[in-house]
Amino acid sequence: MKSAGAVALTLLFPALVFSQVSAQYSKQEILIPMRDGTKLYTAVYTPKNPKTKLNPIMMERTPYGCWPYGPDQYDSLTKRWTDRDYIIVSQDVRGRYLSEGDFDELRPQIQIKTGKWDTDESTDTYDTIEYLTKNVAGNNGRVGIMGVSYPGGYAALAALSGHPALKAVSPQAPTTDWFIGDDVHHNGAFFLQDNASFMQGFWPRGPLPTLNGPSGVRLPMGNDSYQWFLQLGPIKNIDEKYFKFGNHYWTDIMNNPDYNHFWTSRAVQHQLKNVTCAVLNVGGLFDAEDCFGPQACYRENERNSPKSQNLIVLGPWSHGMWGSPTGDQLGDQKWGSQTSKWYQDNVEIPFFEAHLRGNGMTTIAEATIFDSGAKKWNSFSVWPPQGTPLKLNLGADMAVGVGTPGKAGDLTWVSDPANPVPYQPAGSGRRQSSYMLADQRFVSGRADVKTFSSAVLAKDVTIVGDLEPVLKMKTSGTDMDVIVKLIDQQPDDAPAPLNGGYQMLVRGEVLRGKYRNSFSNPRPFKPNTFEEVRYKMPQICHTFRKGHRIVVQVQSSWFPLVDRNPHQFLNIYKANAEDFVKADIGLACGGSDGSYISVTTIASK
Repeated sequence: MKSAGAVALTLLFPALVFSQVSAQYSKQEILIPMRDGTKLYTAVYTPKNPKTKLNPIMMERTPYGCWPYGPDQYDSLTKRWTDRDYIIVSQDVRGRYLSEGDFDELRPQIQIKTGKWDTDESTDTYDTIEYLTKNVAGNNGRVGIMGVSYPGGYAALAALSGHPALKAVSPQAPTTDWFIGDDVHHNGAFFLQDNASFMQGFWPRGPLPTLNGPSGVRLPMGNDSYQWFLQLGPIKNIDEKYFKFGNHYWTDIMNNPDYNHFWTSRAVQHQLKNVTCAVLNVGGLFDAEDCFGPQACYRENERNSPKSQNLIVLGPWSHGMWGSPTGDQLGDQKWGSQTSKWYQDNVEIPFFEAHLRGNGMTTIAEATIFDSGAKKWNSFSVWPPQGTPLKLNLGADMAVGVGTPGKAGDLTWVSDPANPVPYQPAGSGRRQSSYMLADQRFVSGRADVKTFSSAVLAKDVTIVGDLEPVLKMKTSGTDMDVIVKLIDQQPDDAPAPLNGGYQMLVRGEVLRGKYRNSFSNPRPFKPNTFEEVRYKMPQICHTFRKGHRIVVQVQSSWFPLVDRNPHQFLNIYKANAEDFVKADIGLACGGSDGSYISVTTIASK
């Protein structure tokens, strides 16, 4: 998610090298009629002196506004597209800014359409393309659509329009499933800080088009979000004390605590069937907002649209970082190359050029994946690649057995909602995108964080694809959260800034325990009884180098990234302060029935 005032074309074309737009391009503002009569505001930028007579259209559909508005007000456009004379289009979706109609958060697709009143994002895309190709001078009859984050979700849905002129789409960090893995929840656990920060400015518009919509309600988080959210108390206090039930987007979340029709109807990956245009799915391995989305969209397109070209790129990036000029560093990690520029030059531009100007033939690999440990790009003919299953066994002696059994025994800790484990160091203020790969030593000494470490590796270990924790756990309560982190511990003699045993987070993910068997039908734990808890984490590609250690952390809170679990089986969104109680958590380790992380390894390239 982005702030409500984010500039639409900057989201679509976020590179920082811009052309002199007004000298090169003419601008039109058009209200394009949809099949039901609703008109959508659309900004069209057309090259004044193109090198070729006919050129393709590149489009974005956005809820964030097509700033700046006005026929004489020009946005900044990315040089790599203006140099190629693309016609650039940005459109306000229904109910946002100057478009007519009502806005619906990730509007559900209508599977069986019976008339002109049955409209969704795919029909609006179809009608827009139909208008543009027939009415915008100088277009070659081919259209591409791309977008990052929320516009990335619209790009994925655009592929369902079936318009013959739509040749290629690129969902980049698309909002895909807001209960399972993107933005709002991860495996049923509510991402508190991100959603509160976003929803304080993203408020419903009135019934008429306007640029002066509600400004929202500012939450006084200050520079210590941990303490602010802790003092806030139960989640319901946000509506009762601040939003006053004025933002129904937030209230809708509060009224739908389980994976019901509200969420499943908005899950983009379930809609992706019989796609005919080419698709380039792009994501960041360290994307704090939408790490799940591109992986899920790629997987479902592979399954349900086998005849279309469907590619995936996963780079060492935070949210949208692939559009930056270089992409050579994230947090303390330096990648040794300009990963963003490499992607733009070798994947994104060739992909669209092939489909919007050429014959659709490219030499781009099926999967272009960055190894965040070896710090280099890899190409795969299938993703994830075939490999060798491996168990990272958790021992009661706090050891990680890499393919070897761990020491048998049980570990316990107290999970206290009044003292939850932080996800980033105190005083960090706003959520830092680099928390996804930050040093985890700031919590490794806590009693409620169990840190397991392998021996120093005698050779490289490359792990690819899904990670699946398989844990034997118990709680003295009836619910709990499970957070597992896979960590690369650098050697003690590593150079600055990764010196002294730096613990780089490779992947961390949460499961709300009551959803361990079903996201739709939560089930309480039987107190003090061990049972298996397993779930999948977003995919990785990481080489743990010789001389490093593989570290695993297991904990039961991650605050205020994730809201607090009261350790009672109830609707957390309706919980009162007194509902939040301590719980004793147990983890069975070692032996034939101990806890482990299931991974896949391949030979290091």
